[in-house]
Amino acid sequence: MRIGTTRTSIIHPQRGQSLAEVALMTPLLLAMLFGAIELGRYAYISILVSNAARAGAAFATEHLANAGNAPGIVQAAKNDYQNNGQNPSLLSVTTSATCGCDDGTYPISTATCYPGTGSPPTCSTGYYWVVMVTVKATGTYNSLFKYPWIQDPINITENSTMRAPLN
Repeated sequence: MRIGTTRTSIIHPQRGQSLAEVALMTPLLLAMLFGAIELGRYAYISILVSNAARAGAAFATEHLANAGNAPGIVQAAKNDYQNNGQNPSLLSVTTSATCGCDDGTYPISTATCYPGTGSPPTCSTGYYWVVMVTVKATGTYNSLFKYPWIQDPINITENSTMRAPLN
């Protein structure tokens, strides 16, 4: 028996093994790739919705007068969302304000939150009048690929609360 003949007979039956392994692993690798793409896009949209809520709250806290300017707050949030390449019609924004003394005696009705030209109500000694503005942004995430076990679209809601200045 020749050595070359034995060697050849051992190698030839394994020729298609690599091809079979690649054929079996390709669907799994593609599923992992598509899943990573979707997860990354979801995280990105979630960050943009959070940034939009923060931009609305930042606008509200520039001046006390802005804290009650709901259309301006909504527009600031939508502008931030649009400036990041997203469709602002896919973002809904709501805003609310609570106010009172920082000793825990708030919330008080929002009618007294904005004293206008007068001074804010007096708080106990050592405590201060505060106006807190909360902006809630809800964005819509549409997946690139349709999965039967994941709903589409997905709503992403983020909140941002900031303290408005009193001057």
